[in-house]
Amino acid sequence: MAIAKCAAAIHILILCFALAYNHAHADPIAKPYNVDQDVLLPGEKVINVNDLGAKPDGMTDCTLAFMDAWRMVCHNLTVPSRILIPPGRYFISSIIFQGPCSPPTPVTIQVQGTLLATTDISEFENGEWLMFDKINGLKIIGGGTFDGQGRQSWQYTQNCDANPDGPACQRNPSSLYFNEVSNVVVENIRSVNPKGFHIFVTKSLNVTLSKLKILAPETSPNTNGIHISLSDRVIISRNIIATGDDCISMAQGAQNIFIDKLKCGPGHGISIGSLGLYQNEEEVRGVRIQNCTLSSTTSGLRIDSWPDRYPCAASNISFRDIMMHDVKNPIIIDQEYECYPNCQKKPSLVKIENVHFANVRGTTVSPVAVELRCSKLNPCKGVTFSDIDLKFGAGPTTARCQNTIPLYNGFVMPPACV
Repeated sequence: MAIAKCAAAIHILILCFALAYNHAHADPIAKPYNVDQDVLLPGEKVINVNDLGAKPDGMTDCTLAFMDAWRMVCHNLTVPSRILIPPGRYFISSIIFQGPCSPPTPVTIQVQGTLLATTDISEFENGEWLMFDKINGLKIIGGGTFDGQGRQSWQYTQNCDANPDGPACQRNPSSLYFNEVSNVVVENIRSVNPKGFHIFVTKSLNVTLSKLKILAPETSPNTNGIHISLSDRVIISRNIIATGDDCISMAQGAQNIFIDKLKCGPGHGISIGSLGLYQNEEEVRGVRIQNCTLSSTTSGLRIDSWPDRYPCAASNISFRDIMMHDVKNPIIIDQEYECYPNCQKKPSLVKIENVHFANVRGTTVSPVAVELRCSKLNPCKGVTFSDIDLKFGAGPTTARCQNTIPLYNGFVMPPACV
């Protein structure tokens, strides 16, 4: 009996030593931390940035730990993998999350804490804060926050509206920049106070941005919420954006874009353009925007193009089921961008066709609720209005049109313009 008890005690002692050893020598790849096991893919490995040296104190530079974590998941593992960023505050400089991953396996970045950008603008050698380049199959989730700490840089921002391609125009770094990515999901995260744009998507395919909260002061310059160019099949759904520039902007080559259930404001509304700035711009085509609310924005639904510039086109665009609260310019097509009024430049060469506004309702702070300034060389074609009801508290609303003859259906307020 005594021998049996002694053997059992020795067995327990050995087990305790083994557990202590395993804990001390734990592999960061194999040790999940605060991860719901139900959401892990079969065989998915979890890398905790804290196990690679990251300190969640908001002061220690964690850039190398994040870069090491990316190299492990993207270039060293052969199974689905996940970077876990636990609660805390992580100070990091500019990083390129470089792909393609080899072998090409799904990667998840689960952000539970807050990532803080460096305030030293000289550290942004690649021009962005966090760049995701040439990646196929990426998820960014977790409820955490990307804080661009942009307040200091806003005072030095050059206003690029008057001369966007001039030598003095310099765009501040975007917080999240997606270049040549495909099959990407960004869901349930926050972006606050970027130096430049919050989220920039270009040359990409199959991107979903949903349940995001994007915030910056109304006075912050050039802090677009989501910007899309040269990309196909982008879904933007159930987001809240309050910022200092466009809530969502779409430029050349944005195709098959779907925007649903956006809450926008303050900001500059939803914008397509400005178009025709550069040679050989690709067409904007197939944009569907629905079930959105815009509050206290300087513009509502807007399409812009430059006069005296280059050819381009925008077509098959629909705005449906839009509610507006005290929006300054609810509906506007402006082909005299930055040249109105009394524009003496050569008319815009951009062709705008098949643009549809349906069930747009609410209030405006300007009496001109619909403004269509189309090009004399390329009059807008196929513009339709159906069930429009925009009210101005101090009097009736009006519409102005030039170089276009819209078609109307149902109740329309302001009345049709000719």
